Amino acid sequence: MDRAFSTEISEVGDAIAGPLRGPRQMLATQEYDDHASIHDDATAQKLGFKGGTIEGPTHFSQFAPLGEAIWGRRWLEEGCLSAHYRNPCFEGEQVRAFMRRPAAGATHTTVWMEKEDGTEVLRGSASVGAGNPPTALEERLKTLAAPELLVILRDVKVGWTSGRVPVTMGPTQNMGALYPFSLADKLKVITEPSSWYQSESDSPWQQPIIPMEMISVLLSAPLEGRIPARGPAVGLFADQEIRLVKGPLFVGAPYEMEREVVALSGSRRTESAWLITRVYQPGGRDVIATMLLNTATLKDSYESYEVERQALEGAKA
Repeated sequence: MDRAFSTEISEVGDAIAGPLRGPRQMLATQEYDDHASIHDDATAQKLGFKGGTIEGPTHFSQFAPLGEAIWGRRWLEEGCLSAHYRNPCFEGEQVRAFMRRPAAGATHTTVWMEKEDGTEVLRGSASVGAGNPPTALEERLKTLAAPELLVILRDVKVGWTSGRVPVTMGPTQNMGALYPFSLADKLKVITEPSSWYQSESDSPWQQPIIPMEMISVLLSAPLEGRIPARGPAVGLFADQEIRLVKGPLFVGAPYEMEREVVALSGSRRTESAWLITRVYQPGGRDVIATMLLNTATLKDSYESYEVERQALEGAKA
């Protein structure tokens, strides 16, 4: 096949857009730190959401046909999608991906996603290759001020780095408590199907490739060293960037990854650790893909947050 996707693409002003899609919720039984997540209806409702949210990177699949339409196969080898999640999406809602058409020869542009009623779900940037302007999240990181007080993340330091661990994603491999499904399960419901995700003969690389949203799953695998955050507490993805440097990543292929804390931030409701996960060939030194992730922990989900906050403030006084 010459193209990975048969998705119908429309011209919308100075942008291109895919069709409205209804992404599926696959994390209702997700667990981390031995408790339910924001994708569980009861947990989400307790924290003020109307139900379990669709995980942010699920939406990345809807941008894949747009990136391919603009940059061809290079998008699947050197593409970067960088997004700030603005509003949650719930199963049953329809969403549409937009990508502003760049000037001739340009390798950087703006992306956004809207619900059927126009509510913006995410906004960010897309690019291919090196030498581009800063991504949406690189720009966002420049604006962050170090929080005056952290409770849940008070033991976490910028520069913390894990050890390397081996990772792989086989076609029927269950990805564990964090992602209690397999790539094969995901491909049954993925919003933008492609035979390149499953067929050696159809893939130009003679190996099936991992969809960008499932790269997020692969790069979220547990590591030997864990960030020393307090808990139990519930977190969510607030910002995310996936970058292919020497891609694609292949189904069933062995890789190694490591993770580093690159920033800490906070808001009225959350404390955030910004993590970059780097992917290597086994024993290699060249980075072949990265994921930058703002994992934001909800203060209200940490039972002793207020008591500990008051104690820390008293100790500083």
